[in-house]
Amino acid sequence: MDAIYCGRCCKAGTASGEKEEEEEEEEEKEKEKEKEKEKEKEKEKEKEKEKEKEKEKEKEKEKEKEKEKEKEKEKEKEKEKEKEKEKEKEKE
Repeated sequence: MDAIYCGRCCKAGTASGEKEEEEEEEEEKEKEKEKEKEKEKEKEKEKEKEKEKEKEKEKEKEKEKEKEKEKEKEKEKEKEKEKEKEKEKEKE
């Protein structure tokens, strides 16, 4: 059965349900946009985590470099001690 419309509400789109369908579609689109935004936020969080990990790795590398420098200093001290011992032996 076809319904007969007066023309006023049909122009507004309410009688055929088109307006409601459009609103539902718009809501779905908005939900999809929100989901995409959430995914983007998650990606950003992951990127931040990766950056933090990289910073930690850099800190560890710096610590290792410092340890190496300390070792080198210790070696130099040992060499100096050896030189002093040699001098002492020569004096005797």
